[in-house]
Amino acid sequence: MRPEILACRIPHPDNPGRNIAELLALSVSDLRGWVSTLPLTANQHLIADNVVKGLLERLDFLINVGLGYLTGDRESATLSGGEMQRIRLASQIGAGLTGILYVLDEPTIGLHPHDNEMLITMLRKLQERGNTLVVVEHDEAMIRQADHVIDIGPGAGRHGGTVTFEGTVPDLLTSQTSLTARYLTGVEKPCKPERHQPDGRFVTVVGARKHNLKNVTAKFPLGCLTVVTGVSGSGKSSLVDDVLRENLAGYLARPYRDRENFVFLDCEGIIG
Repeated sequence: MRPEILACRIPHPDNPGRNIAELLALSVSDLRGWVSTLPLTANQHLIADNVVKGLLERLDFLINVGLGYLTGDRESATLSGGEMQRIRLASQIGAGLTGILYVLDEPTIGLHPHDNEMLITMLRKLQERGNTLVVVEHDEAMIRQADHVIDIGPGAGRHGGTVTFEGTVPDLLTSQTSLTARYLTGVEKPCKPERHQPDGRFVTVVGARKHNLKNVTAKFPLGCLTVVTGVSGSGKSSLVDDVLRENLAGYLARPYRDRENFVFLDCEGIIG
């Protein structure tokens, strides 16, 4: 930002004043605490009350959906799918609209089960405001929370297209025509592939620091399929794509004779 903009500072008891860049560098939780303790005079309250109230409400929405750790200067392109999902829902709740029909297509894709519970809470808040939500979903927790279920099948693609059940969740669990009901009640179980053991080789990331990663060390086994899991925003994509993949791409791009002495060392971590 231009020096003239950064020269404008808002006074506060805890420091000589912060400019907009310094405020954006704070986490949502820290910024909420800072704004709530602004020493406004009576005249300033007349001018700024609505602005401060609206800002606090929006910060509270982000905190309530578990995003209090994000900073205001974080680029949206670096956010995970789950973080973006919750930001959009928080925005809709903050808008205060009623009588709206929301259609969500598989909102739980890519989310950890812990985040699914938070998502369901957010959807209920939208419903409580007088809105209707139609959710296309395969997640068990989401299905069990539905007020009304329409099950289309019996299979996928050209094998589907028939309404095999319509009604409440308790009625669904007793349905004889729904394949979904057979899995929810445990009659049918997902097939589990044979477990493949690693061959003892590993690629290790040491001290990764990127976005939400704070000095993380992780070992990736070779010779098998490896899955990285974690709650939304825990740094899965940053660890695998931004740190591991980028460093390995630099390694593989080097001539074979130079690889032996190549050390992966940068501001984001070491790979060995």
